[in-house]
Amino acid sequence: MRRRHLAAIPLLALVPGLGRANEALGARLNGQHPSAYYREAGRLFGAGQREDAVFVFYLGQLRYRTHLVARPDLPADGDRALFAALTESVGRPLNEWAFGDVSFLVRTMDAVLAHDESQPDRFTPPREFPEAHRGVREGLARFREQVGASADSIRQQRAARGLENR
Repeated sequence: MRRRHLAAIPLLALVPGLGRANEALGARLNGQHPSAYYREAGRLFGAGQREDAVFVFYLGQLRYRTHLVARPDLPADGDRALFAALTESVGRPLNEWAFGDVSFLVRTMDAVLAHDESQPDRFTPPREFPEAHRGVREGLARFREQVGASADSIRQQRAARGLENR
């Protein structure tokens, strides 16, 4: 495990703005309810710190999904409804921007997975919910692979819809 952790650290350097500042931000948010990541991502995006916002959003999404999988008995009108609302209100504009640079988005997802490994979730600890963590992390890794493999198609679809490709 130590080897994987050390190998993951350079990923943070591959994404502009995802160095020590986001490590500190991730550490500050760690242990809070996952909705805190969405609030912070929305704030950062609104302040023009879009790359940081994408990182915080995807870290929050990873942790919120883990929270929901780990606690399947949560009421549908509580955290599950909040997750859906935040994903729509924060996630839609953020993803519209993020998918404009697929290589950035893929690197960001790599950085999120590295950060999650180096700073385990204190709200839904992996040692207490190992299957939930493993499954959600694998889901993000599959999504990252799918996005990377579909980069040309994504660019073409965006161009056809009049959206920016960076």
